[in-house]
Amino acid sequence: MPSLTSVEQAYEECRQITAHYAKTFYLATLVTSLEKRRAVWAIYAWCRRTDELVDGPQAGKTTLATLDTWEKRLEDTFAGRPQDACDLALWAATEQFPLEIQPFRDMIEGHRMDLRANRYPTFQELELYCYRVAGTVGLMSTAIMGLEQPGLDVKEEAVALGIANQLTNILRDVGEDQRRGRVYLPVEELTAFSYTLEDLQRGVIDNRWRRFMQFQIARARTYFVRAEQGVAGLSGDARWPVWTALVLYRRILDAIEQNDYDVFNRRAYVGTLGKLVALPQAWWLSALRR
Repeated sequence: MPSLTSVEQAYEECRQITAHYAKTFYLATLVTSLEKRRAVWAIYAWCRRTDELVDGPQAGKTTLATLDTWEKRLEDTFAGRPQDACDLALWAATEQFPLEIQPFRDMIEGHRMDLRANRYPTFQELELYCYRVAGTVGLMSTAIMGLEQPGLDVKEEAVALGIANQLTNILRDVGEDQRRGRVYLPVEELTAFSYTLEDLQRGVIDNRWRRFMQFQIARARTYFVRAEQGVAGLSGDARWPVWTALVLYRRILDAIEQNDYDVFNRRAYVGTLGKLVALPQAWWLSALRR
């Protein structure tokens, strides 16, 4: 059994990773209990390290076999055989909260999709990808955040929030992804708006593109709406940070619209003032929607 000191150090390493790479998210976690925020930091660190395998500096060396090895390491962690500090923190979280291994496995499978394909012909295929790389985070987090009343089931809403966030990321990062040779926009739907992959490569912004983006943004917003009722069902100290994430991600969609759908040359983001305004708004929503 790992010592208490080593577990404390492991959580601290995950805290530092979260604070460095996800500043706004990190601040939101601070309003939860110590046990909950530590477990969330452990999940964030694992998800980030998983993402780095396909999107990090060494991603060119990652193969399907690499992900198989990573999944075996995940299984070892859940079995109480962690290999490093971040693994140890995740193992400790599984001892405190009812975390299931399947969402973690599903996320790894999502990254296998990234290695197998660089575009998605239909939205159905993209939705599956979004579930695996982001909807799973909703399931992981819900196991930690807890529910207002025993017996509530908010899994569908938790998945919807993850998918909404991932769709928002995809729309924000169109230009960056295209430069990396990846297209996460449903090709079938681009065609329906008479917009070609060649247009995408050239970063054409015209009425075809604007109508396409309006359609995609409207869809992402429907997932946010689906997620709202689930947030209301979370335990009291969990609603504020989750509402904060929901409000901020929605504002990225607003920023895309304000940039006239130019996601090729301008990055849509929420500035410091917008984040400060979002915090009391999220608190009010967390108190109101019960």
